[in-house]
Amino acid sequence: MRTRLLPLLIFLLSGVLLALGFPLAASIAAAEQQRVLVDRIDDTARFSALAQSVTTGPTSTSQRADERLKLDILRDELKRYHELYGIRAGVFYRDGRAIASAPEGLRIPEGQGADAFAEALAGRRSHDPDQVWPWQDRRIAVASPVIRDGDVVAVVLTDSPTGQLRSRILHGWLPIALGEGLAMLLAVVAAFRLTSWVLRPVGNLDRAAHDIATGKMQSRVAGLGGPPELRRLARSFNEMADHVEEVLEQQRAFVADASHQLRNPLSALLLRIELLGLELPEGNEEFPAVQAEGRRLAQVLDDLLDLALAEHAPANLQLLDVARLVDERVTSWRPVAERKGVTLCNTGPRAVTAWGDPVAASSALDAVVDNALKFTPTGGAVTVAVEVDGDRVLVVVADEGPGLAEEELSRVGDRFWRSGRHQNIPGSGLGLSICRALLAAGGGHLSYGHNDPTGLRVTLSLPRTEPEPCTVTPGVRVANVD
Repeated sequence: MRTRLLPLLIFLLSGVLLALGFPLAASIAAAEQQRVLVDRIDDTARFSALAQSVTTGPTSTSQRADERLKLDILRDELKRYHELYGIRAGVFYRDGRAIASAPEGLRIPEGQGADAFAEALAGRRSHDPDQVWPWQDRRIAVASPVIRDGDVVAVVLTDSPTGQLRSRILHGWLPIALGEGLAMLLAVVAAFRLTSWVLRPVGNLDRAAHDIATGKMQSRVAGLGGPPELRRLARSFNEMADHVEEVLEQQRAFVADASHQLRNPLSALLLRIELLGLELPEGNEEFPAVQAEGRRLAQVLDDLLDLALAEHAPANLQLLDVARLVDERVTSWRPVAERKGVTLCNTGPRAVTAWGDPVAASSALDAVVDNALKFTPTGGAVTVAVEVDGDRVLVVVADEGPGLAEEELSRVGDRFWRSGRHQNIPGSGLGLSICRALLAAGGGHLSYGHNDPTGLRVTLSLPRTEPEPCTVTPGVRVANVD
């Protein structure tokens, strides 16, 4: 979610900053260009005043001498103006002939200069030219009419370079760019903090939900941090988890109590069946079946009680020598395998450690080996292998029995589930469920797969690193505290 939310926030904040920065940069560029235009208009107005005296059309010798003097003054002014500022300037008759210009031979430039000249001939100062941007190497032409007796007799035209203008615009943009960069950096930091603030409770909820889904029913979410809506969601989640745990606890208590309460009447009933059997004639076919069903019912009640206790009892985690544990259990089960004509052996490293409850690990391994021996035919083999896979230690029990179909693998370990092909083999369908409950309390789990070429592979997985100790109130596991 962070990878989707964070780019969106950065995009929105960047859009806001750019929406503020571009108009400000444009206004600075426009202000700089306006300053240049005002200066050029003032210059053309001054040259226009000087040019009025040289376009009068003198009639006397003294007037012609005075006009030549003023024309020389105008030429000197235009020359010094060009040398000082690098701006080309000239005074032109209506037909485009130059009265005076600097540099010499200046002509009316095409494009914007010609448009400005035409506007000045109409008695108007030229309109403001298009905005010059730092990446545009353009010139600015400004024209003013020389008016005498209400008529336009000449035009003053300046053709300015824009190098200094573009440089001032860039210098004006530099603080904006620095400010935008700093604001963007702050926006990214704020986006990271905001997404962390919003998503941290979501992550806590996800971890707590995963813990509950994997059997850690005591996991809870600390209702701290994040928006109010997520804090309310955390409280609702905790209330839901409390209710679910209470219902499951009631179910466990009911199963345990029912199993315990039924065990005594069932034992008495089996005893009475034995007594009744003494009065039956020998060879009665129904009596052994009744005895077998009674013993099976007793086994189911014992398994139900074991399952209820396994799901409720806390794990006593210790550092286990898994290889040694496997060797001990294989040695204990080998006489049973020999009586059935099955080869039982173990392989793998001789010194591998993992964390787990020793009683739970031993009971789970016993149940899996018992199950493998039960379904392996005479002459077959059961192999118990110890493997290391990253941060997990695996104990793989592989048999050569009939195995399970693909769709049956997903149901292995469900309570009371047994394959339809194995109903004639004694069992309650609770053994692997008990194993799973025993291992889950210590961070272990069971998985199932096909054995090649035939049979079932059951893998017991234990963590190699010690689980984090619980530091909150006993009985409640908090997923995370902000």
